[in-house]
Amino acid sequence: MRLPAKLAFASLLSLAFAQPVFAQKADAPDAEKQHAAKTAEAVAAGWASAPVDEAVKTSNGSVTVDGKSTSYTATAGTLTIRDAQGKPTASVFYTAYTAPDKHRPLTFFYNGGPGSASLWLRMGSFGPERVRTTDPTAVAPAPFDVGPNPDSLIGSTDMVFIDAVGAGYSRPLGDAKPADFYGVDQDVDAFAKAIFRYVSKNGRWGDPKYIFGESYGTTRSGALAYQLEERGMALNGVVLLSSIMNYGVRQSGYDQVYVGYLPTYAAVAWYHNRVADRPATVAEFVEQARQFANGPYASALAKGQDIAPAEADAVAQQISRFTGISVDYIKQANLRIDLNRFRKELLRGERETIGRFDGRYLGVDADSAGEGPEYDASDTAISGLYIASFLDVLGNKLGYKTDLDYRLSASEGGPFKWDWSHDAPGNGYGRHQNVADVTVDLSSAMRTNPHLRVLSLNGYFDMATPFFSTERDLKHMMLPAPLQQNLQFHYYPAGHMVYLNPEALHQMRLDMQRFYAEGAH
Repeated sequence: MRLPAKLAFASLLSLAFAQPVFAQKADAPDAEKQHAAKTAEAVAAGWASAPVDEAVKTSNGSVTVDGKSTSYTATAGTLTIRDAQGKPTASVFYTAYTAPDKHRPLTFFYNGGPGSASLWLRMGSFGPERVRTTDPTAVAPAPFDVGPNPDSLIGSTDMVFIDAVGAGYSRPLGDAKPADFYGVDQDVDAFAKAIFRYVSKNGRWGDPKYIFGESYGTTRSGALAYQLEERGMALNGVVLLSSIMNYGVRQSGYDQVYVGYLPTYAAVAWYHNRVADRPATVAEFVEQARQFANGPYASALAKGQDIAPAEADAVAQQISRFTGISVDYIKQANLRIDLNRFRKELLRGERETIGRFDGRYLGVDADSAGEGPEYDASDTAISGLYIASFLDVLGNKLGYKTDLDYRLSASEGGPFKWDWSHDAPGNGYGRHQNVADVTVDLSSAMRTNPHLRVLSLNGYFDMATPFFSTERDLKHMMLPAPLQQNLQFHYYPAGHMVYLNPEALHQMRLDMQRFYAEGAH
């Protein structure tokens, strides 16, 4: 894998040091500077660069799910994507797990960020082996608990986990710049090309095809589903885990974000036993919160400063009932509780904070009087486990070797600026959006391909991408009645990374299996 790059490096060095020495003396300083610059460039080019030639490293294994053993081939490698003229623009790293039967479904998985590597899904969700987590507490340092995954989906689908360009081992090639990939539409174009390349290279055009995105990966999926359809690849299904489809709700002054968060606040308050007359199940309490959020709460926020004091008092009382936050605090916040404030305020009396990715996790700040948490306990609790375990599996089990650094995020490679603008489909001419709302794309893909099925998977305690906002976005695609049955929702007692809870992962795997089985009919 590294030999071509090393040979090129040696050739460049020999050329660099074979420069003529008869230049005029007056030109020597400039010539020396140019020579030094070229030498530095040559040396830099020889260090840890992504391969233009596609790398492939394979191994074999088997895993048992529900008493049935499935043999598979594991592949770690790269896909080279190119521009319209055929020039290589990026080397895209992936890991794949494939079983030998013909016409098996093929699912492409990716995390979000934007600009995140996909080791989280790879090590936590449906691969043949996974890290094992139990209670929502910080995981101890190595050695880690990693082993066969009894909830792998290898019995239902082949799986390809893809790293975004700039993340993981994926890198731009040649004169391509990071900005060519760091944006909503740029990123979708790169993923579409990588998927096309994998399907063509492996002869999978006749097989059912699915895409599975988590977090910003769902934003990618909404636009990607439409782009793949436009380019000639009709998908069988789109799976959205912990979704954010419309970034417009995060704009300042947009009250929908508070409406979307309230049922999640209720779920987290229920979990930490901070609500009076606590129902037996979180689902029951969440449904009550949905009704309030969509009705009296949304109406009150829409009135802005014109809301009557009596209505504000009544609404504050209800918010307090659902969130466990005091009425006075809610009124001082104008009935609008920002996420970080809720995470700090809910358990302030115990000097504890709650996690953003997963509201079940608890943290402890040095300053208990602060405005918001000093860190996200649901992030720091598991990062070391996932990162070390993935790199160990990749190097020692899959045997993939490279001198590149594995980047958790494209931002680790230098200046990182994401282009949030998006050209969405509409009226045959497209709609330019300054901030992406990809429900437009997904709706268009479902109308264009009436067989396309969408599965939305959600954690009740996910405070990064609240499930109620997902419901509101997807239910505003305004699908005709016959297509509405192609949209399904499932909910789990977990956070953003649903698979951290083994019971939730098990149920999610069963839901996914049914989704594939239904698509086979």
